[in-house]
Amino acid sequence: MNRIDQLFQEKKDRILNIYFTAGFPALDDTLPVLRSLQRHGADMAEVGIPFSDSLADGPVIQQSNGAALSNGMSLPLLFEQLKDMRKEIHIPVILMGSFNPVMQFGMEFFLRTCADTGVDGVILPDLPLQEFETHYAASFDKYGIHPVFLVTPETSDDRLRKIDSLSRGFIYAVSSSSTTGKAKNFGAQKEYFRHLQQMQLQNPVLVGFGIRDQATFDAACANTRGAVIGTAYIQLLAAHRDTIDEATAQFISQITRP
Repeated sequence: MNRIDQLFQEKKDRILNIYFTAGFPALDDTLPVLRSLQRHGADMAEVGIPFSDSLADGPVIQQSNGAALSNGMSLPLLFEQLKDMRKEIHIPVILMGSFNPVMQFGMEFFLRTCADTGVDGVILPDLPLQEFETHYAASFDKYGIHPVFLVTPETSDDRLRKIDSLSRGFIYAVSSSSTTGKAKNFGAQKEYFRHLQQMQLQNPVLVGFGIRDQATFDAACANTRGAVIGTAYIQLLAAHRDTIDEATAQFISQITRP
């Protein structure tokens, strides 16, 4: 069973998925960050593939992409860093990034390497849905890699149903149509989250964009299965380069405390 499916079977609510950029703050920090996230209670990790023109990322994540690229991070190096991760990392791991570097790497080779490495899912926000269905869906199934798609408050119900039919693992519900890191009024988004719940989708829903602390995490979890935190954690890594493990422990405990 895919680890993402296993997680959603075993944990019914308040799932915490944390995003970080591979190769940031330092080139060799990818695996240490994964270890810290697992050790201190993250349910899932989303590893960003650095790219110079990342889609929908706010300035904090854009800056982390630039720093990681300057450090020398690349997709081949990322796979090299992750090749033995399953000897110690047991939580689901998802790769997220732009389609361009994956296309240059070669989709078939990319998915095969994901499977060999132990990656569970992939998010490529700029991969058109029709192109995925026509050219790549069979390969994702072949290698057991879950494709995860994004929806927004502007996504029509028909398209939402289509995305639900093609998604595996979960659906990533963007809290609003702005970039990552922007402050969100989650009270104003309750109807959107409730609507997703009422649609009785076959995939569970996680909320992302604007989740930064316990209050926003609680608000996102009220009508969905959990949330994704990115910008706030990148800021933490930037500020605590030499004490990543201790800072991660405090960060997660403050978000998930009762």
